Amino acid sequence: MSPIDPLSQRLAAERERVEEALERAVERLAQQLPADMLAAVRHGVLGGGKRLRPILCVSAYEACGGPPSPSVYDLAAALELIHAYSLMHDDLPCMDDADLRRGRPSTHREHGEDVTMRAGAALIPAAALQARSACAALGCSPARARAVTAALLEASGAGGMVGGQWADLLGEGRALGAEELEALHGRKTGALLAASLVMGALAAGAPDRVVAALGAYGRAIGLAFQIADDILDATQQAETLGKNPSDIALGKSTYVALFGLEGARERARVEAARAVEALRAVGLEAPTLVELADYVVARER
Repeated sequence: MSPIDPLSQRLAAERERVEEALERAVERLAQQLPADMLAAVRHGVLGGGKRLRPILCVSAYEACGGPPSPSVYDLAAALELIHAYSLMHDDLPCMDDADLRRGRPSTHREHGEDVTMRAGAALIPAAALQARSACAALGCSPARARAVTAALLEASGAGGMVGGQWADLLGEGRALGAEELEALHGRKTGALLAASLVMGALAAGAPDRVVAALGAYGRAIGLAFQIADDILDATQQAETLGKNPSDIALGKSTYVALFGLEGARERARVEAARAVEALRAVGLEAPTLVELADYVVARER
């Protein structure tokens, strides 16, 4: 049996808990949104996926000794609301113009561009409120709750994901160097992944040095994840990945274009090892996070 198999079973169980939390989050929005926006939210949020960000959040919370509570999944779901909005907007014709997401029509193809824009925007404040409510349920101090919410919003904004998406658009059709590409993906992908771990650690009451180490783990995992995405784009069909088009087709720079397949694979392994080293440097026992570092590199979609 592959060493990934037991992890895959645990991830499946964690995804179920995350899905339940997302259902609760969408149900709360049902009281506020018109029917067309709610349908688009359901399509974008409840359409499956790896749920890696919430799983990282829960794993960090547990690794830092946070007491068991269903509310940690509500906290983790806030990350997925942000991620869902980013994908809904990323797929729009003015961005990546993608018709397929997670093996089915993208949200704008099913519900229209105008509704998708508004539905995605509604998820941003919903995520912040979700995080604040979950922190209260977990018994976080007001200062910790503010820090958790700030981590989510800072990673989502101009200094993080949104800024990275803009840099990604500006980079279409021109060759980026390794340093520029790393900075771009550090914001576009790495910022929210790092925030996932930071939020879990803060909610568990971890000391600053452990929070910082988990942030470093998340940034390294973010780069490894993006490199793995580039490898998958270069080696698998859209039908297998459940999405389109690839960055190569959009004229974007990729790690495969820069370093070749084997070079990209080696860089992904290096980043995964760097992530694990960040945990070891502060003596954090986190076997699930160690396994997830390997999973990010070895995944097939």
